[in-house]
Amino acid sequence: MNEAERKLLEELKAGREDAFDAFLNLYGARLHRFASRMCRDSEDAKDVVQEALIAVFKSLKSFRGESTFRAWLFRIAANACLKMRRKSQFEPEDKLSLDQFMPTAQGSANKPEIADWSQAPDELFLREELRTAVEKAIGELPKKYRIVLVLRDIEQLSTDETAEALGLSPEAVKSRLHRARLYVREQLSQYWQTEA
Repeated sequence: MNEAERKLLEELKAGREDAFDAFLNLYGARLHRFASRMCRDSEDAKDVVQEALIAVFKSLKSFRGESTFRAWLFRIAANACLKMRRKSQFEPEDKLSLDQFMPTAQGSANKPEIADWSQAPDELFLREELRTAVEKAIGELPKKYRIVLVLRDIEQLSTDETAEALGLSPEAVKSRLHRARLYVREQLSQYWQTEA
């Protein structure tokens, strides 16, 4: 835990109102973005954030700093998302097979070549369309892969922090992240092939 997190945590535990505002400024939008990507429904995301914030403040005094504050925070948010899913069953759990990305005897993957789209068009419309395609690809991931991708690549938690937040081994995080990235990459490749 860095010094800024430690100071904020002490102020929150002391019940300082300005610390609550600082906490919301620092983590509120990130929690909502995380919940939105995981739930894929704005009302469910708001409920998840509210439930996570309540859980954080109820258990704040018991936080001992054995993990980073943000790993602990995202673990609570992830648990709230899972609890919401169990309640509402707002999405089916799909299976993503690594076999579909394994090389064949010819040395290439079973999927078509992935297009090089590093030179994205500058036009605002196309960038928005691409952003939508990325969001769609992430949204189509099974939850266990999506949560790892969102925490690592979007929220920029480290592998160890992600593992702590999700109760997984670092190796499991790396494996799920690899599969998630391959899937998103393949979906974007299909998008670019369609656009060409």
